[in-house]
Amino acid sequence: MEINEAIADSLAPNAAAIKNARGVVLKRKLVGLFRSADGTLLFGDCKGSGAENYRPSADFADPSKPVFRCTCPSRQFPCKHSLALLYAHAQGGKFVEKEVPADISEKRTKIQARVEKKKVDADKPRQVNTSALKKKIQTQLTGLDLLESLVTDLTRAGLGTLNAKSARQIEEQAKQLGNSYLPGAQNALHALTGLFYRSEISSEDELKASERERIYSAALDQLNRLHSLCKQGRKYLQTRLDDPELKPETETDIAAWLGHAWQLRELKDAGLVQNNVELLQLAFNSHDDWTRKELVETGVWLNLQSGALQLTRNYRPYQAAKFIREDDSCFHIVVTPELCVYPGNMNPRVRWEAMEPRPITKADHLRAREFAKTDLKTVIKDVKSQLKSPLGDRHPFALIRYRALGKAGDCPVIEDPNGDRLALTDSTRESEPATLHLLSILPPAIRRDQVMLVRFHHDLDSQKLHAKPLSVVRINSGIRQRSPPSFNCRQQPCCGRFSFEKTRPASRTSWRESPCFRAGRQSHQRSCQREGSPVRC
Repeated sequence: MEINEAIADSLAPNAAAIKNARGVVLKRKLVGLFRSADGTLLFGDCKGSGAENYRPSADFADPSKPVFRCTCPSRQFPCKHSLALLYAHAQGGKFVEKEVPADISEKRTKIQARVEKKKVDADKPRQVNTSALKKKIQTQLTGLDLLESLVTDLTRAGLGTLNAKSARQIEEQAKQLGNSYLPGAQNALHALTGLFYRSEISSEDELKASERERIYSAALDQLNRLHSLCKQGRKYLQTRLDDPELKPETETDIAAWLGHAWQLRELKDAGLVQNNVELLQLAFNSHDDWTRKELVETGVWLNLQSGALQLTRNYRPYQAAKFIREDDSCFHIVVTPELCVYPGNMNPRVRWEAMEPRPITKADHLRAREFAKTDLKTVIKDVKSQLKSPLGDRHPFALIRYRALGKAGDCPVIEDPNGDRLALTDSTRESEPATLHLLSILPPAIRRDQVMLVRFHHDLDSQKLHAKPLSVVRINSGIRQRSPPSFNCRQQPCCGRFSFEKTRPASRTSWRESPCFRAGRQSHQRSCQREGSPVRC
């Protein structure tokens, strides 16, 4: 397996681990670098704070599931010492061939035994404790009764009576939903009450009158979602109560709304799995969802076999965030033998257990262009169908091939081959940075006959459908646009990709000039200064 710095970055649990691992290499704390005869194991000795050297290793016996080990006391995997081995290898460090240590050989044997046992267990039929399941469903139905009561009271009293104090009182009552195995319903209620106060850490909790007027449309939409959740959830749970052997619903995502945590085995048993899939990431974003008390990282991927746009979501609760691996942008093709697809509509969530990276090629961008939609009317029809579903995603993604990118008055638009136009705006989520101003620095070649990834947004007040530009794909490169608090604008050496990407907080902000961006450098600096984004040139 080829190991470069991009792959090492993708294996790191967070930004601090990347910074610290590079520091280990720069400070020359790796006093011994070794590799196995077949090249599947990198190991060595590293100076640490203890009396004895640490013994880190990186085991690629299964390239899709690398195993990292170290004798240091760190609770992160991989730790900075194991990551340092990868950076040293990527930077051309000299690794001496050496026999695999006995303790690692023994651990490899145990891992292989666990893999074989897992295969045997996977073939065994799964036993369902029907009595426990019935008891859980009864508790969930009781929780839905509470949620329906809260929604009914809100409807009768009117949203005008809801303020920061009453919203927090409702949230206190809603804690019972978590005890009723309904975390999804609890999060949906928090999304409503969270509209009526600033944040959990704000000293000015109450919204002003002008601010309250702006959120009523969103509050009504969320109230409608809660009503539909009560109605559809009760019907679904009653059906399962009558037949406990019935599998969770796979045609819709009602099970996830009620808090069902899908296991990979469940998805495989339900036939929601695709084999030998290649994925190209088109966009990535991370945001702080303080109503859920979680950090949420979302990747938008193009399935190069089916052409579907699929999502990866990584949820990191505040209390456990530092112990959960942080997702980041991916600048290589992900090749996975099994891709598990969650129930969903336009952009279903996906997960995989094992993957191998490979470089992006021109053929991959050509395939992306082939999968792009050329008729805006068809795209908008699909989006409207999604938005009509009360429990559907309110911000669906679409990959559109446009004939021209320009302006209609002061509004940026894209035009399809049929002459239909779609307005581009920055109106999606408040927690996300603006990208529209970055269109002005794109090279002229990008303005005609290219492919753009957009996220749709339905303005409930004006009843208009808008789209936010996220990335552009052309034949031999991709442009991913971002202007977040940490700004990085770089040319990818692997495929000539120019990207505007959100980087991890500890990453260094940099600019590598290219001919396409040199002409717009000053304009770009002025735009970033207006947006408050730090830039180093």
